[in-house]
Amino acid sequence: MLSQADRVSQHYAAPRSVAISRKQSLAPLVALIGCDGAGKTAISNELAIQLNQTRPTQAVYLGLGSGDLGRRIGSIPLIGPALEKLLTDKARKTRSKGEKIPGLLTALVVYGFSLLRYRRFLKMQDARRRGIAVIADRYPQTEIPAFYDGPGLSAARPGSRFVAALARSELRLYEKMAAVKPNLVIKLDVDPQTALSRKPDHDLATLTAKVVATQKLTFGGAPIVTIDARPSYAQVKEEVTKLCRPLFVEAV
Repeated sequence: MLSQADRVSQHYAAPRSVAISRKQSLAPLVALIGCDGAGKTAISNELAIQLNQTRPTQAVYLGLGSGDLGRRIGSIPLIGPALEKLLTDKARKTRSKGEKIPGLLTALVVYGFSLLRYRRFLKMQDARRRGIAVIADRYPQTEIPAFYDGPGLSAARPGSRFVAALARSELRLYEKMAAVKPNLVIKLDVDPQTALSRKPDHDLATLTAKVVATQKLTFGGAPIVTIDARPSYAQVKEEVTKLCRPLFVEAV
């Protein structure tokens, strides 16, 4: 029976004419998807360094970073916890269907984070046009609004025409990004309890929701392989490397 790596290699095996056309197109893009604690960031960074020995490769972070920012705010003495709670409550309402986005300032902040993500995405695409292969840590999607790298203003009610316009504009950005399908999506599957043991400062309910979302996302029909991310970091990284290497070698 063929291993997952062998199946990926066969999938990307191609006649000479197809191989030539690949060299004239964008460099390969592999997206690592998974709940916090699955190992996406560490693996993408180390894998990019390793594969860079075969062809120019870089790791690109395509998340928002808002969660880590909130936790850093929460660590500020005295005012930190209260400020983090206030921001968390506003973010929850923004992500909740049926709720109202809590004000123009919140909408502008969410929109600003999305613009930063879009800027990183455009820089990634430019790198691929220059022949640099990419390992993406997370990937934007439009299947689940306001959650798990989906458009942040598409779940709750806008509350004003201006906020509604921001929401439409943001959605168009995400549709443009989601229209670019990775050559391979690797889902790192981990259970909520394991994720929490690796990220004890995270919320179990949120981790559980992300585990469920990981299984549902299709990324527009892009090739997807799911691997078990519960074993040791070294084992998971080795499996991810086996999946990526055929694609990166074929593209040289």
